[in-house]
Amino acid sequence: MTAGTTSLLAYIPSPPQGVWYVGPLALRAYALFIIIGIVVAIVWGDRRWVARGGDKGTVLDVAVWAVPFGLIGGRLYHVITDAPTYFGEGGNPVDAVKIWQGGLGIWGAVLLGGVGAWIACRRRGIPLPAFGDAVAPPILLAQAIGRIGNYFNQELYGRETTLPWGLEIYQRVDANGRVDSLAGVSTGLVERVVHPTFLYELLWNVVVVVLLVIVDRRFRLGHGRVFALYVAGYCAGRFVIELMRTDYATLIGGIRVNSFTSGIVFLLAAAYVVLARKGREDPATLATTDRTPVEPEDTDGDRTGSDDTVTAGAAPESSGEQKAGPHKSGQQESSTQEPS
Repeated sequence: MTAGTTSLLAYIPSPPQGVWYVGPLALRAYALFIIIGIVVAIVWGDRRWVARGGDKGTVLDVAVWAVPFGLIGGRLYHVITDAPTYFGEGGNPVDAVKIWQGGLGIWGAVLLGGVGAWIACRRRGIPLPAFGDAVAPPILLAQAIGRIGNYFNQELYGRETTLPWGLEIYQRVDANGRVDSLAGVSTGLVERVVHPTFLYELLWNVVVVVLLVIVDRRFRLGHGRVFALYVAGYCAGRFVIELMRTDYATLIGGIRVNSFTSGIVFLLAAAYVVLARKGREDPATLATTDRTPVEPEDTDGDRTGSDDTVTAGAAPESSGEQKAGPHKSGQQESSTQEPS
């Protein structure tokens, strides 16, 4: 690339830094955008869950379990697939726990995050597949927002390019003048111009989010099929984008491990979409039921026997009254419109 050619192109500049210090406190753009993404996913996900027949506040309750599990799973996947970076020659094993430096594998996050969600859904007595359908588009939107953090970190970019939307990667140094591409400040020196693959993924995620909402409304999908479509759609884009990246990654047969993962997970998700039960769950089945047994005390202060145990949300069968199940009001059942 000649100097004359460079001057004619309007490349995308990288931010001068991704970390700001307020005294000893480090404010990291990467963490900020992850937090914003989580908040957006919880707020929008709750609206979608209520529109499908669930109880307000359920998504936040499930997120208390799913988010920590997801962060741990995402970091574990990253560390395992990039093990030489932390445990190989010149690596520092302590860096494996420094999640604020970047490095979360989405498949590990979805896997363990799903385990956390399953635990929370079991505790609340709601079906996990239906919950996954409600939160799938918001989760993918959160992933798109999180990619902005990669922009500030100058990471997850592709090979060099002369395209007008190429991304300028700056040299960054710390206060002592040592090169620090993560926490340093730009010197203004452009080291190279590359494909902004993080931006490609961000845009692809937004496209898939829109398609998921449209398809879900048009065909009234349920039983986990929206979530499976989210996984398949994301993997399809990620497979292509991985082929454009040049940053370090573990290779299998000369192919990046994330490409293998994308392909395998895509096939599994596509199979689920085809084989899963059609239609959508009855809204009455999505209401929260507390499965924790409550044992009221008798007048003497002793616990009553097991025959007197009352489960919240269920009326005594001997009363002759209609059993109270996870039933929603007629007004809520008739709701078919979901927020976009």
